Amino acid sequence: MKYRRLGGSGLKVSEISLGSWLTYGGYVERENAVRAIETAYGLGVNFFDTANVYEKGAAEKLLGETLRGFPRESYVLATKVYGVMGDGPNDRGLSRKHITEQCHASLKRLGADYVDIMYCHRYDPETPIEETLRTLDDLVRQGKVLYVGVSEWTAAQMTEALAVADRYLLDRIVVNQPIYNMFERYIEKEIIPLGERKGIGQVVFSPLAQGLLTGKYSSAEDIPEGSRASRLEWMRKGVTEEKIAKVRQLGKIAAELDLSVGNLALAWILRQSNVASALVGASRPEQVEENVKAAGVELSGEVLSRIDEIIA
Repeated sequence: MKYRRLGGSGLKVSEISLGSWLTYGGYVERENAVRAIETAYGLGVNFFDTANVYEKGAAEKLLGETLRGFPRESYVLATKVYGVMGDGPNDRGLSRKHITEQCHASLKRLGADYVDIMYCHRYDPETPIEETLRTLDDLVRQGKVLYVGVSEWTAAQMTEALAVADRYLLDRIVVNQPIYNMFERYIEKEIIPLGERKGIGQVVFSPLAQGLLTGKYSSAEDIPEGSRASRLEWMRKGVTEEKIAKVRQLGKIAAELDLSVGNLALAWILRQSNVASALVGASRPEQVEENVKAAGVELSGEVLSRIDEIIA
């Protein structure tokens, strides 16, 4: 496994990290989930991601119970706050009340004294950024959160947050978690340049386009039973014949390099120095074993040019 600094911080995270969205605490059997986490840790993955809203806390609980078997200083644990966690008017968002209450609830479910990273899961237009950042700064000073992050914020929103943090000497954002893969490249225009200038690293989710870039879909009409796309309508709509044809072409390049198409896709993402880690999901240990092979793989300029011709 290879490790990279997270943005401008001194924290080092594995190039491949393990997430729990749509998996742990949900449709994945507990035994497979636990084995996947343990396998990842054994292969050098030190970065584990979850959120309070994933299965309404069940993912945090399972992840926390499994990681408790390892020394706390040996891994980096991230969770998130923003999403709906109840029926009340304050059971969502980035207010001081919701962040504080959800931080304590997450720590309890995780069985941890602190989380390494607390993400603002989305931007909250109903709460002043200063209120959000002051609350997170308080949690950092209390030792309950070590680093502050955001997810899917725009470049303008992050720029405003950095300005507010600097003005009031509050803890700064060091990490952003956006979607990024060969079919979703919006962060290349503004987000990555901002991150490079301001010390905000990217930890990208859906690097394999929810399995599409593993090559498991042979046709948009023939969705494998048990796959995520077979259960989720919005995901099924993303599986198109055009994309499948591109994956087949990518597969030829991968074969020449003795890589799977999935590892080619992960290595392509990791060509970006501002990307600290590619966040993968795994319902089975074997998937983890396959994904970590992408760590440290370097693609030549010629290969990158051929990939760009296919996915442009």
